Amino acid sequence: MVLIAATVCTKSGKALVSRQFVEMTKARIEGLLAAFPKLMTAGRQHTFVETESVRYVYQPLDKLYMLLITTKASNILEDLETLRLFSRVVPEYCTQLTEAEVLNHAFNLLFAFDEIVALGYRESVNLAQVRSFVEMDSHEEKIFQAVRQTQEREAANRMRERAKELQRERLEAAKRGQPPRGQNYFGTGFGSSSMPSSAASEPVTEKIPTTPAREISRPTGRSAMKLGSRGTDADSFVSKLRSEGDTVAPSAATALAPKEKVSNVEHKDVHLRFEEHLSLVAGRDGDIQNFELSGLLTLRISNEQYGRIHVHVDNTDTRPLQLQTHPNVDKEAFRASGVIGLKQAQRPFPMNSDVGVLKWRLANVNDDKLAPLSVNCWPSEGTNGGCDVNIEYELEQDHLVLSDVNIIIPLPIGNSSVVVHQWEGSYSQKGRTLIWSIPLVDADHRSGSLEFTVSPAIPNDFFPLSVTWTSVTSLALLKAVKVTQAEDGTPVDFSEEVSFHTDKYEIV
Repeated sequence: MVLIAATVCTKSGKALVSRQFVEMTKARIEGLLAAFPKLMTAGRQHTFVETESVRYVYQPLDKLYMLLITTKASNILEDLETLRLFSRVVPEYCTQLTEAEVLNHAFNLLFAFDEIVALGYRESVNLAQVRSFVEMDSHEEKIFQAVRQTQEREAANRMRERAKELQRERLEAAKRGQPPRGQNYFGTGFGSSSMPSSAASEPVTEKIPTTPAREISRPTGRSAMKLGSRGTDADSFVSKLRSEGDTVAPSAATALAPKEKVSNVEHKDVHLRFEEHLSLVAGRDGDIQNFELSGLLTLRISNEQYGRIHVHVDNTDTRPLQLQTHPNVDKEAFRASGVIGLKQAQRPFPMNSDVGVLKWRLANVNDDKLAPLSVNCWPSEGTNGGCDVNIEYELEQDHLVLSDVNIIIPLPIGNSSVVVHQWEGSYSQKGRTLIWSIPLVDADHRSGSLEFTVSPAIPNDFFPLSVTWTSVTSLALLKAVKVTQAEDGTPVDFSEEVSFHTDKYEIV
């Protein structure tokens, strides 16, 4: 018996949990699963169906199917016996046989599947043994967890003692009329590990860092897991199917991930920086599956005479932005008139350091028009086993100006030929990816298209697409209109910098 994959899927062929046991690409597995519903015939009571290369052995589980994909040379009696064990394992971990319940217990199901089958061959185990193996405890792990908890408690106790010591030093310094050693009020409030008593008493759940984090998640390639094989059946079958799928080459996608550029904006004595990061996953039909926009406004002052200022921010965004100011900023003044100032007006902002004063977030909004750039990919099967691919982009937010836009398209594995018929901008091929580059996308240059043919290929070979860009315009409609002195409202000259780029932008 050579078991290729075990899958819990819906009646439409959508895989909820799938584990493959031989070397095969994700695209090939998805193709086999997509073909399964088409092979089902109404009224048939059989528990298996065969094609030219594989056999599907299945059992209904309410509205789901427990499906095994095996080679045609596999023993059908062993297949059915293995299917019965898989079908008993699923209800063991899922109290209700629904999609949500299966997804919630996906990892336990995968662990159990690995105990039943190894390298494509059935292990001699029963349901009780599978349950015992999956739930097996480790004495060494318990000891490690106990030691770590003890260390964490000791560290927390040391932190509390140190905080009390620093509080005593501040009180003594205040009695002598001296500032605390090595720090001032806003140094502690914005950047150090301790907070003054007035700020510590506020119900603040999150602290804005003085220097914004710049963690950039880069799209990486996905490859099929190599588990090896046993026997001549598995070797011959895998070698016959190895060239029929594809993976995305990681080097090209990683090389085009957003990189920090050196700013050419002249920094004045008061400098504001708006920085936004976007993470978005969209479906092939344009529906947004995940959306998260995060932004941070930092202030940098390099002249002491501008230490006490007000930053006037205009918010014209009608979307439900979640705005949060730093604990030392006057929240009531910001809510009432959009003014970022200090709670204690006599205290200056820290000098020569990037201070986060305002952050915003927009996430999980059910609005398909939120995407700044829509990308539609239409692969259609052509002649000679190839695909004709049409890709089109369109700017959805007219106020944005996107530069260095790169749309990264995966290509099939093997000796596939790519012929590009029409394009905007430029394109290049790196490994098994086609990189479509557009220098500028704005309201005047809002759309473009690319047409090419790949042979041999199937439609799933061209997903997921990744998109990167850089921009000096922000998605959120927040703008600093002016900066004034806190005492008399005198205007202060300031410089401004905006950065908007993607952490992750995929069409799956």
